[in-house]
Amino acid sequence: MEIPADLRYATDHEWARVTDGTARIGITDYAQDALGDVVYLEIPEVGASVTASDKISEVESTKSVSDIYAPLSGTITAVNPALEEQPELVNSDPYGEGWICEIELSDASEVDGLLDADGYRALTES
Repeated sequence: MEIPADLRYATDHEWARVTDGTARIGITDYAQDALGDVVYLEIPEVGASVTASDKISEVESTKSVSDIYAPLSGTITAVNPALEEQPELVNSDPYGEGWICEIELSDASEVDGLLDADGYRALTES
C-alpha cells in the first residue's frame, strides 16, 4: 500500500496535498483498495464552502457506496472533470490523476490536525 510522505491524511482515509494555502484532495490507496472497482464518483460543486468533516462527495463501487469528507475547511475552487468519464482513475492513480477537488483553505492551522504518513500507516495497520 502506497502512503506518500508529502501528504497529510484524515482518519476517514482522505489525503491532502497542501501548497500555498490550497489543498488538493483525494482518497487514499487504502480506501480505494477497500472500495473495489469505482464505477461512479459524485463531483463536488465549485464555489461550495466546506467545513472539515463535511460530506463533499460520494463514491460508488462494485462493493458499496461511501461518502467522502473534506479533511480541511475552505472553499472548493477546482474539481477533477476527468472523473466524470473515468471514475476508475481513483483506483488506478489515487494520488495523481484520481484527485477529486481542490480547497482554498480558510484555516491553514487545520493541516496540523491531520496525520502524517507514519501516523496514517499506524492507523491502517491497527
